[in-house]
Amino acid sequence: MIAFVKRWLLLGSVFCVAGTSLWAETNAVSAGTGFGPFRVNLGVEASQQPQDVDVGIKILFAITLLTVAPSLLLLMTCFTRIVIVLSFVRTALSLQGTPANQIIIGLALFMTFFIMAPTWERLNTEALQPYQAKTITSEVALDRASAQIRTFLLRQARAKDVELFVALAKLGPTAPEDLPLRVVVPGFIVSELRTAFQMGFLLFVPFILIDLVVATVLMSMGMMMMPPMTISLPLKLLLFVLVDGWSLVVRSLIQSFAT
Repeated sequence: MIAFVKRWLLLGSVFCVAGTSLWAETNAVSAGTGFGPFRVNLGVEASQQPQDVDVGIKILFAITLLTVAPSLLLLMTCFTRIVIVLSFVRTALSLQGTPANQIIIGLALFMTFFIMAPTWERLNTEALQPYQAKTITSEVALDRASAQIRTFLLRQARAKDVELFVALAKLGPTAPEDLPLRVVVPGFIVSELRTAFQMGFLLFVPFILIDLVVATVLMSMGMMMMPPMTISLPLKLLLFVLVDGWSLVVRSLIQSFAT
């Protein structure tokens, strides 16, 4: 994580220096001639050749891919399970907006960086660095990167969930390392949803017991007009703090990906 932050800080410094230099050059040219160093011209023109249409379609596809890329990256990592379990914790405590959504998503992102770090390091070592050194082609780099991602997804996914999409795709008997990502990714997502809901159910059990005990005691005392939430909410918070609940939840989530 420290190396990741340093890399982004270095990249930001480079952009700042480049932007400062470009601004200085622009001011110098503008002061001497009254015009900027470049001109921006926006317009729509009809295609003159069939190749222009092909390039336009590729650009449109690239823009569309960039739009959905964050969602694809989040679904192909451990982010899904983490953010769902953390949301279940907040719901089980009967807290409406505490912690806030930004805090839950931020914690889930940093936990994702922590858990996915070994996979990203192998991807960088085996695919990205050789491609930058021009020792392998882009096709080989893409195959190596896909292999690392496929290994992580198959390690966490349930076999029957992947087999479901293999059957729907009518692939037949296929080795795990030969499965396409279009089959592995949806199987992984369904498996993550199931695991997250199972962990959420286990989180709900002790808090439901507290609600039942409080409701029973209030009814036995004849205090039926008092909402049970008034008594059960402080008891839930006390129990969660005494058992160091956040550390237990975070530890359980990280250990669930250790297999």
